Amino acid sequence: MRALVTGAGGQLGRELVTRLGARAAASLRHEDLDVADGAAVAAAVKAARPDVVINAAAYNRVDQAETEAATALAVNATGVLHLARAAAEAGALFVHVSTDYVFDGALARPYTEQDAPRPLSVYGISKRAGEMMVEAVGAPALVVRTSGVFGPGGSRAKGGSFVDRILERARAGGPLRVVDDQLFAPTYAPDLAQALLALVDGGARGVVHVTSEGSCTWHELAVAALELAGLGVPVERIRTADLGAPARRPPYSVLSTARYRGLGHAPLRPWRGALAEMLGR
Repeated sequence: MRALVTGAGGQLGRELVTRLGARAAASLRHEDLDVADGAAVAAAVKAARPDVVINAAAYNRVDQAETEAATALAVNATGVLHLARAAAEAGALFVHVSTDYVFDGALARPYTEQDAPRPLSVYGISKRAGEMMVEAVGAPALVVRTSGVFGPGGSRAKGGSFVDRILERARAGGPLRVVDDQLFAPTYAPDLAQALLALVDGGARGVVHVTSEGSCTWHELAVAALELAGLGVPVERIRTADLGAPARRPPYSVLSTARYRGLGHAPLRPWRGALAEMLGR
């Protein structure tokens, strides 16, 4: 398998490139390829001659997307269309990474791949639009939805992952206030990358949910990170409404990984164990 990876500078993209090794035909960061540029995308895919195109590129500034809708849609929807078309023309499998934020959080049980998406925010809408672009092209594809990705190095666009930012604030001595009314499944980037490649190697198609095992709120994740880092810093519990954030978040966005496991893959390790590994590096 020869794979082209877009978004190679992000926390998931970096892990994918590392695990692909010599199988990475091309690893393209945002500086290397603007996925919203259709001609550039077509040229990059043609030059790489990949068997698989893996899209880890995304506009993921959830609140800023409310006022930067055009940019979010250009990357998360139009860019996906360009990549899916280019992959189809090259006879390559297209793999796209999506999010739990395509759901509204109204269910009281983990979301399956069959549940109807109802995004609440511009970001969520743009990511759902990207999924629809993949469907519209109609070529062989794999869409992997995940949740709350964290890992070594974090997201450059956000100044590190949530875990990085919490530890930085704690060490700076600032007060910590974290929401405790959004339940999700934090997912470790190295484990997600390994799972994604296992799905590709196993011939998976369609939509598959992949997250670390277990669920928690952002407050619980922050407290766990601080404890593992040996920082005895208190974290105030607040509600999402207290933040006055521009974008609406689903109050519950845990994803069912039953299909992933049904395809013969072992569940990812619990998020607490993955967090311990990250902070022990």
